[in-house]
Amino acid sequence: MTKVVIAGGGWSGCAAAIEAKKMGAEVTLLERTDMLLGTGLVGGIMRNNGRYTATEEMIAMGGGELFEVIEKNLRHKNIEFPGHAHADLYDVATISGEVTKYIRSLGIQVCLQARITKLEKDGGRILHLEDADGTIYEGDVFIDTTGTAGPMNNCTKYGNGCAMCVLRCPSFGGRVSVAGLAGVEEMQGKKGDGSIGSMSGSCKILKESLAPEIVKELDEKGVVVCPIPQELREDHLGIKCCQQYALPQFRDNVVLLDTGHAKLMTPFYRLETLHQIPGFENARYEDPYSGGKGNSMRYFAMAPRSNALKVEGVDNLFCAGEKAGLLVGHTEAIVTGVLAGYNAVLYCEGKEPLTLPESTVIGDAIAFVKKEMETEEGRSRKYTFSGSVYFERMKEMGRYSTDTAEIRGWVDEAGMTDIFNAKA
Repeated sequence: MTKVVIAGGGWSGCAAAIEAKKMGAEVTLLERTDMLLGTGLVGGIMRNNGRYTATEEMIAMGGGELFEVIEKNLRHKNIEFPGHAHADLYDVATISGEVTKYIRSLGIQVCLQARITKLEKDGGRILHLEDADGTIYEGDVFIDTTGTAGPMNNCTKYGNGCAMCVLRCPSFGGRVSVAGLAGVEEMQGKKGDGSIGSMSGSCKILKESLAPEIVKELDEKGVVVCPIPQELREDHLGIKCCQQYALPQFRDNVVLLDTGHAKLMTPFYRLETLHQIPGFENARYEDPYSGGKGNSMRYFAMAPRSNALKVEGVDNLFCAGEKAGLLVGHTEAIVTGVLAGYNAVLYCEGKEPLTLPESTVIGDAIAFVKKEMETEEGRSRKYTFSGSVYFERMKEMGRYSTDTAEIRGWVDEAGMTDIFNAKA
């Protein structure tokens, strides 16, 4: 039986694990911390703008399992907030447990607190990974979904210092890239001003620390928009990795979304300033704990890869999520994870890996980001189905749709219907 080892238990790693298991492989999923989902533990936004289209594409392609789990853990469905339509918000308190339970029910081995620090190669092939405790994980093929955030020295050098985020590098050690350990020269993203990295784009506020009227509106509507007096406004739009939210509305207003906590749509906001806004007098951060100072820094280690998500320079290594490029968001992580899991098994079967047709949104996004990352200007942008550069491209291509039948039609036309339910 093919052995697939996946390093990184965020959304992309979980998606890759599920797909590889469906394909008949023996799958081991390694996670550096004590919980699955990584930044998915503080995320929560699904189906906004073009993510609706990409979600329905992946469901039509047969890789929709994680979207089903998310659907069962929604707090709000079909809401609108500035610049974004038909969004769903999942509950960050329940999602990790439900995903972990589902993954284990499939027979996937989940190894928590397994921070990979070494590997052994034979020529261009990885033989095994080794964690900080000396445990060896042998495999026929490996998938790097370790992401691009942190570790602490990057947050200090390129950000505002460690903001004590959900990635918890001080407790579990910083991210270590499998591709980097294998000798691959990785790429770095940049901010608009040319400096390295980008800051995570939102915080979590303890909902109970807000005024009762704000909590009531959040619970009922899922979104609260509070105007900020001119003299209290802070402009962090240029440093955000989530450029789909780099809109004036997020500078001029406190925009909150209900994901269990109150999701504050800005990278950070000085607490003493926030406390001067009516209703926020007692506000305190849940993630990052120092959200008044800064947030996690990302996009430091992206692997050069093919459009089949095979890492260049290593025979048996694939990648997904942020490791695969300047893709922002949970939907983006899930769809690339499915493709990486599928192709990892095809590789072991001696078959040609799948490159999704560019007539599909997902296939086009993967190819487009690869081309963009080969340019200096492209590495200063971020790409997502929900806004900014790529969402505009979707609309120009006529590929932004919320019509499920239409989406399934072009997936079928491309010959991709249920492709991820096929056995290797």
